[in-house]
Amino acid sequence: MKIGFIGLGNMGNPMAANLAKAGHDVTGFDMADVDVAGVTMAASGAEAAESAEIVITMLPNGIILRAVGDEIIPAMQSGAVWIDCSTVDVDSARAVADQAKAAGILAVDAPVSGGIGGAAAGTLTFMAGGSDAAFAKAAPLFDIMGQKAVHCGESGAGQAAKICNNMILGVTMIATCEAFALADKLGLDRQKMFDVVSTSSGYSWTMNAYCPAPGVGPESPADNDYQPGFAAELMLKDLRLSQQAAESSDADTPMGQAATALYEQFVEAEGGLGKDFSAMLPRFEKRGRS
Repeated sequence: MKIGFIGLGNMGNPMAANLAKAGHDVTGFDMADVDVAGVTMAASGAEAAESAEIVITMLPNGIILRAVGDEIIPAMQSGAVWIDCSTVDVDSARAVADQAKAAGILAVDAPVSGGIGGAAAGTLTFMAGGSDAAFAKAAPLFDIMGQKAVHCGESGAGQAAKICNNMILGVTMIATCEAFALADKLGLDRQKMFDVVSTSSGYSWTMNAYCPAPGVGPESPADNDYQPGFAAELMLKDLRLSQQAAESSDADTPMGQAATALYEQFVEAEGGLGKDFSAMLPRFEKRGRS
């Protein structure tokens, strides 16, 4: 299959390499000077999209997504499929999908979960929005780049699922870190805390699979000085997207709002930039009740 891949950063690079390794003809483009194993580089996004049966994008935000859409849609052939794997606002995802549909192009918004490690290993999870026909054409590529793809509904549904999931993740991580900090001050051993909570009603992914306490539970970024598996600034981005969506849909999300404010303070004023999002634990360790 002839594939154009635009956005070859930390995530897009290994995703494109896995497609090329699987035997697809991949032409890539990125604003930076990058080299991707098995991928032929183009001089522009439009050039990468020309004559491609499928175009995949992995971009930083909705503004850039809309600009790339303006560039590549006129270059794409009718009947081609555009899979956008970026995490962006729902409104932008729906806007570019409408633009693509008007040009006879099938569009899928398919943000991912699994991080850089999942991109390299081909074990990502895709949350997809779009028509049944568009998802059916994208599905074989999801099988190469990931381990699971869920068709969540029409255009924008993939972004909605990602935003809601990561709002839960951000809120839960804060609660997990608060609980460990409280346990410390109550003199409760962290391992004993984990042994109880991980098998009780406090069970959660942030406790059981990604524990923020070093040396407790399975290995996690906490065991590597909080070097990011999922950076705090990326969590902040997703939480801000959740609150943008909540505002536009008139949804009451007080916990999401509080988590956004805490990560904003952590990233922008407390040295959290470049740390894993679980580094909230040492942040709470240092603080008293104010």
